[in-house]
Amino acid sequence: MKKNHYLVLAGVLMASCASTPQLGNSSIEDVIAQMSNEEKAKLLVGTGMEGREENTDEAIVGEARGIVPGAGAVTYPIEHLGIPTMVLGDGPAGLRISPTRENDSLTYYCTHFPVGTALASTWNQQLVEEVGSCIGNEVLEYGVDVLLAPALNIHRNPLCGRNFEYYSEDPLVSGKIAAAYVKGVQSNGVGTSVKHFAANSQETNRKNNNAVVSERALREIYLKGFEIVVKEAQPWTVMSSYNYINGTYASENKWLLTDVLRDEWGFKGAVMTDWFGGLDVVAQMNAGNDMIEPGSNKQLRELIAAMDSNKVNMDVIDRNVKRVLELIQKTPRYHGYAYSNKPDLKAHAAVTRQSATEGMVLLKNEGKALPLSESAKHIALFGCTSYDFIAGGTGSGDVHHAYVVSLEDGLKSAGYTPDVQMKEMYSRFLETEKARLADARAKNTDPMAAHLPVERPDEMLFSTAELKSLAQANDVALITLGRSSGEFADRSTSNFNITEKERTLLDSVCAAFHAVGKKVVVILNITGVIETQSWKNLPDAILCAWMSGQEGGNSVADILSGKANPSGKLTMTFPARLEDHLSTANFPVDAPAMVQLGPQSGKKSDEPNIGITKYEEGVYVGYRHFDTHQVPVSYPFGYGLSYTTFSFSNLSVKDLGETYEVSVDIANTGQTAGKEVVQLYVSAPVGKVTDKPVHELRAFAKTSALEPGKKETVNLIVKKTDLSSFDENTHQWVLESGKYVFEVGASSKDIMLKEEINITK
Repeated sequence: MKKNHYLVLAGVLMASCASTPQLGNSSIEDVIAQMSNEEKAKLLVGTGMEGREENTDEAIVGEARGIVPGAGAVTYPIEHLGIPTMVLGDGPAGLRISPTRENDSLTYYCTHFPVGTALASTWNQQLVEEVGSCIGNEVLEYGVDVLLAPALNIHRNPLCGRNFEYYSEDPLVSGKIAAAYVKGVQSNGVGTSVKHFAANSQETNRKNNNAVVSERALREIYLKGFEIVVKEAQPWTVMSSYNYINGTYASENKWLLTDVLRDEWGFKGAVMTDWFGGLDVVAQMNAGNDMIEPGSNKQLRELIAAMDSNKVNMDVIDRNVKRVLELIQKTPRYHGYAYSNKPDLKAHAAVTRQSATEGMVLLKNEGKALPLSESAKHIALFGCTSYDFIAGGTGSGDVHHAYVVSLEDGLKSAGYTPDVQMKEMYSRFLETEKARLADARAKNTDPMAAHLPVERPDEMLFSTAELKSLAQANDVALITLGRSSGEFADRSTSNFNITEKERTLLDSVCAAFHAVGKKVVVILNITGVIETQSWKNLPDAILCAWMSGQEGGNSVADILSGKANPSGKLTMTFPARLEDHLSTANFPVDAPAMVQLGPQSGKKSDEPNIGITKYEEGVYVGYRHFDTHQVPVSYPFGYGLSYTTFSFSNLSVKDLGETYEVSVDIANTGQTAGKEVVQLYVSAPVGKVTDKPVHELRAFAKTSALEPGKKETVNLIVKKTDLSSFDENTHQWVLESGKYVFEVGASSKDIMLKEEINITK
């Protein structure tokens, strides 16, 4: 009797399952029809982050319910409808998950790749796609479904705390590099979430700051990169930003998320909030913000109540639920992928080493100081950062890596001998400095202070006698200057400028080594642009290494030794002075940090650059301002030196109807194999849109590694519509009639060839 009872029960259950629509076996519409209001709301509002109690209203930063410890969030599973959970994880420089787990002897480290600025500085879309492929593989094998990256906000001002995650002051570079990254990640069958959409250009009061931006500046500068990546790479998701845009939260902005993103650009995926972003769940649903992340019980209750009381149209809810279900159906977890937890970290380390090397920018090289001569073996290594190399920034863009190669270790591996006495001196100094900084941090009573970037040590100074001895004992001096930054706070002017101790170190080391005919090389292990104008005349060479990931020391050594020829170019301008940036007048310069971890408050303020930031510079961001208004700079946009030289010849511009095909011959005229970045700028005629920049980047490409004497023809395609400017009077893109000048060069200030084209309509 008992056996028959079980058979009957099993039959009832099978019949029940057979009659219940299942995701994948039934239409999405049928599945949605079977969902209760609570189930729909749970799919649209995330589960929060592990660490909060079920009866609390606010999520707490922590882990994603233990499914993949350290991931950003998960979605609710609805098992009776065949809807599995989905795991979302940071971030741009590599997957961010917990490296160790309770009661588990294994480790789960991820590869720390170069930060976004360093990747963009390669100007190599194929290489960035390869990096994305490696990151995507780790996402797949560690059981994550969607990577919360890439980040492609504009470098509006050098002081933005998260510029290291972003690519450029130029939207074309940002869009093309992001598209390559997305293609690489998604080639693994996992998703991306391009962020932060849009105009998230400062960290200060980011959750309540109102970015007041003209429609033209939005269209031409702050949205253009997102438009490129959406149209060229079809990311699975887009993440709305925290800030208000012209008075409306981005996550509640229907014009942004529906009219532009979906109706104009054709985006087919889902939109999610930044973590704890937005205020009004109904406004978010109506705007087309499908997923509220990481979600809280308060938001869940509010959405269910709005559905039950008909304050939100069910057609809107069902539309958003459908988008989330379509996203889930793409994921590895939905398809039952058996992730291994064993990605090939060794192979990925080789890719990060190569990409970091190619993104480094040689800013100065007088007297062929680099590569180091074969006789230069003994190295005096100055600067705390030489022994404590910075892999990346802090916050959600950080990666839990297994190791970081210091400059000292990289040089040793390359066959150089760093001064042992200096290592001992710096070890003692750094131990004292780190203890001082840790003590100061412990005494800080602000509970939010723990989330801010860790202060860098002061620099150690040397006596005249010590420097004289070191100059006699070593063949060359290397000085590493370090800067870090991170989420939650913008950089200070003291982080941008050279400190008094750094200037003293530069002066004294250069004087001592130059006195005995020896070279001095400065390495910049930095988060973003710093002031260089006042001191760049001192050393013989300057190499900008950015924050170059876990293999940074090896990558620098590859360039110093000549194993690799530098080919990176700046994707932003290095100004002579910070105030030369037009945006500096409307940026929260040296404002106190305002760390906000919980939900947005909706608090509005008229305080300049805190509550309201007016983008009064319009489209004149970066080189568009410096070149147009002829403002002197320290290093221009697109700049970067090589160990070889290149010639540009045979510029040709062909009208193909909808596009122009631009071709140019690039020849290696030097003695070393190397790569060159070809940059195409276009000068447009003045018309209805009267205040146009003197020129704008419209295409770029990087050559292959050219051997000495070899030549390559580079072909660039420019759509005619991409030559348009946005007319705010008609709310349309306008392609003016008149003379367009096509300029090909090695930087925005180094134009080699020009050709004029007349457009009649």
